[in-house]
Amino acid sequence: MNKKFDVIVVGELNVDLILNQIHSFPEIGKEKFADNMTLTLGSSAAIFASNLSSLGMRVAFIGAIGGDIFGRFCKEELEKKGVDCSMILKRDELETGATVILNFGDDRANITYQGAMKQLSIYDISEEMLHRGRHLHFSSYFFQPGFKGQLDCLFKKAKEAGLTTSFDMQWDPSEQWDLDFRQVLPFVDVFIPNEAELLNLTKQSTLEKALEIIKDTANIIVVKRGKWGSVLFYNNEIISCDAFLNNEVVDAIGAGDSFNAGFIFSYLKKQTLIHCQKFANLTGAVSTTKPGGTTAFTNYPEIIKTAKEKFGYEE
Repeated sequence: MNKKFDVIVVGELNVDLILNQIHSFPEIGKEKFADNMTLTLGSSAAIFASNLSSLGMRVAFIGAIGGDIFGRFCKEELEKKGVDCSMILKRDELETGATVILNFGDDRANITYQGAMKQLSIYDISEEMLHRGRHLHFSSYFFQPGFKGQLDCLFKKAKEAGLTTSFDMQWDPSEQWDLDFRQVLPFVDVFIPNEAELLNLTKQSTLEKALEIIKDTANIIVVKRGKWGSVLFYNNEIISCDAFLNNEVVDAIGAGDSFNAGFIFSYLKKQTLIHCQKFANLTGAVSTTKPGGTTAFTNYPEIIKTAKEKFGYEE
């Protein structure tokens, strides 16, 4: 069956207000300066969708925005990247989410106002919507209480509609990690956490122990490890892949989401999983060459050009 979209992305929508070159982290009762500020499209799901579209996939987004300037900004930025926004829900009585990001050296602190993203739920997603795509990606479970305890139903509906699926749960701001992965992961083809998230979810102290806990319920597991690259776990085999290191990082915002985009792009092209992993490491690194999570991604030829110039990548 011919599908209109390669990927349908379900997730949170917010703007990022990024403060760079800050002199020090804030202290109660004190004022600090930042030498640089950027307002850009934020959220794991939106960065993933934008960069996957820039790579050449047909992408649609399901999310919730308010009837405000931030909502218009999010929608316009997605559309500039070629993402279909016809299934985004606009709720005039709500405000669009926003994240304030303080970059300091190689580290950062984030504060997020959830806004409209809190109102999106599984009941907003119909079978007709899902039937329009080949693949479903869901991001940021803990930011979207409308899916709490019901995420398996969304993935199950997607599988029944013939879609492949992927899931990046992201960090839990409450640090409770209340996600029944044994209920959800059987319906997820590609699970893409980072190492810290996986350790917290499984309550284990090492990656090897975490994979042992999760292996019987998951299918393909890809673990992001930042400058240490990534780990692929499939068929009881662990495969490590070194990172493409950038010695001139502009910022790391969206690098993990760009990793996801590279992996799913290759996965839907039916490349080997090892190729998917290597290309994901590459797209994660490319993201660090420009500010924000999406500016390094214009189109496939330009992305590959950057990869060759910065990292010596050869297709």
